[in-house]
Amino acid sequence: MDKPSGFSAAGHDAGELYLLFNLDQDRYALNVRQVVEVLPLRRLKRLPQAPSWVAGVFDYRGQMVPVLDLQARAVGRSAAALASTRLVLVHYPPADKVLGLILEKATETRRLAAKAFCESGVAAGDAGYLGDVQHSPQGLVQRIEVSGLLPADVCALLFPAAEALQ
Repeated sequence: MDKPSGFSAAGHDAGELYLLFNLDQDRYALNVRQVVEVLPLRRLKRLPQAPSWVAGVFDYRGQMVPVLDLQARAVGRSAAALASTRLVLVHYPPADKVLGLILEKATETRRLAAKAFCESGVAAGDAGYLGDVQHSPQGLVQRIEVSGLLPADVCALLFPAAEALQ
């Protein structure tokens, strides 16, 4: 049986490395070039006036880092505190800051070929973080675009100093 394009056996260079994770039952991919660090879940300071999908903030090496629950952002329910749920720190280019993401089943990396990603055929609307898709042995995998994670008003709330510079 042939492998779907874009997926490779371990040890073969067939694309960029992605961290795979779940949002409900679907698989998503985050380019590891955007990842700063993968941490276990930790207690966060809640932000009462923030949207419900903003899980809170925590002190990371002397700076406050806002954290999004991507499960809550995408599908409206909070991520479960599973053994495989991680706090993934990413570089958020629009603010040139670190942003935390709570991701379920974030335990696998895989090389994915850029040419194998294609448009989903459905407009993302307000979900500008939803990128292209590609086939995998487990079904479709959709790429997450970090720069599209925050609407302008939430970016200004979480990174007020960065917003003032623009």
